[in-house]
Amino acid sequence: MGLWKRLAQLLTSNVNDMVDGAADPERMLDQVVGEMRGQLVEAKKQVASAIADERRLKQQVEAEQKAGTDWERKAVLAIKAGDDDLAKQALMRQRDHESVALQLSAQHEKQAHAVEQLKVALRALNTKIEEADRKKAVLVAKKRRADALRSIEGTLNGMRDSSALDTFNRLERKIDQAEAEADAESELGREMSGATVKQRFDDLERDASADAALTALKQKMGLTPPTAVAARVAEPVTEDDAELAELESALAELKAREGGKP
Repeated sequence: MGLWKRLAQLLTSNVNDMVDGAADPERMLDQVVGEMRGQLVEAKKQVASAIADERRLKQQVEAEQKAGTDWERKAVLAIKAGDDDLAKQALMRQRDHESVALQLSAQHEKQAHAVEQLKVALRALNTKIEEADRKKAVLVAKKRRADALRSIEGTLNGMRDSSALDTFNRLERKIDQAEAEADAESELGREMSGATVKQRFDDLERDASADAALTALKQKMGLTPPTAVAARVAEPVTEDDAELAELESALAELKAREGGKP
């Protein structure tokens, strides 16, 4: 079973277990992202190990190729020395190293190809985890909004099913009634107080003064004949006027007595 297949099964198994047993989706999202990041760390370790294997194979290939070259050089030296048997043995060693180098080279090519695939998959996994981390914030916001709406709806349903609104309405009517009664009591208090009576007398005096002023103006314009009564009303009564009136009254009484003598 390949590395990524095992990783996918492990990740899927962990996520499914968390989803099935989740009581808090927000907490579950944090756990899922944390689990994915943990798996990413493990994947990086395994990819690093695969890269190390690829480099070791490459070194082995290069070592076998170098050994084959060295044995070929030794065969040349043996031929120059006139020792063909030694040259044949050197060529046999060269052939063995070149054969191993070919086999290792084939393995190295496969390993190098696998490493490139692992690197691509690792980058894709990292991108998916970063995307999941960004989406987590959106999902958490959606979850909280849904919880708030559910709470509000439950409250509204509870209010509709209970007498809370009726109680509130009764209290509102009671307060309005108390306010109206207080206004009425205040108005009655003003009616019963001396201030209201005084205000009425003040209004009468203002009306009388206005009538006197109107009469005086009409006399001035010649529209009505002057009258002693109008003059008295128009002019304020002083102490001198009172004394003069008493003298006039006494004089009139004296004349009446003299006129009555035989």
